[in-house]
Amino acid sequence: MTQKCVNALKYTLFTFNLLFWLTGCSILGLGIYILIQNDYGALLPNSPSMSFGNILVIIGSIIMVVAFLGCMGAIKENRCLLMAFFILLLLILLAEVILAVCLFLYEIQLEDYIGKELRTSIQQKNNETRKLWDAIQQNLECCGVYNASDWGTAIPSSCCEKGVEDCSSGTKTKQGCLQQAKQWFESNFLYVGVGIICVSIIQVLGMSFALTVYCQIANANKSSGK
Repeated sequence: MTQKCVNALKYTLFTFNLLFWLTGCSILGLGIYILIQNDYGALLPNSPSMSFGNILVIIGSIIMVVAFLGCMGAIKENRCLLMAFFILLLLILLAEVILAVCLFLYEIQLEDYIGKELRTSIQQKNNETRKLWDAIQQNLECCGVYNASDWGTAIPSSCCEKGVEDCSSGTKTKQGCLQQAKQWFESNFLYVGVGIICVSIIQVLGMSFALTVYCQIANANKSSGK
């Protein structure tokens, strides 16, 4: 492989990781914004750290660290950083495969666990949790976890049909929010699947580029006697 091809591959890897790093910054910023605006961890009282905002912060931080290693390894032609970048991408890819398998095998148990956690958050009946549920029920046009009976007799106005303030007289016709969210995911499963496949392809390409640049740097150093 000529030096021009190696340089092209090196700068392609650098550009790829720079965009990757900017994406990580965006995800991290979005996660922090969600944590500041809303504490969705209150919806999972026994696992508050698993809130959507915290997950975005963790994902964004990991992406930024991995992309930084890729950028520096490519532009500095540092084999140690390139190998670290390759290993981290490989571990992330393996973790994604394991997570996908676990979600497939334990789908019912996970759904039951989330349902119990959400019902527990409803039973707490504090103002912060009530505001979160009002926002969710208005946006998804749903009521309760499984149905309106999750609220008991104190059914919030966000469960009502538009223009109705009291749902206690038989107007609570909306389905549960858990089922509504599940239906949304199923209706958008194709887009989610395509997105996951694209991310996986990008990861494999990043690993291939990093390993190629690593091997060419090693060969160049061997030829020069370093």
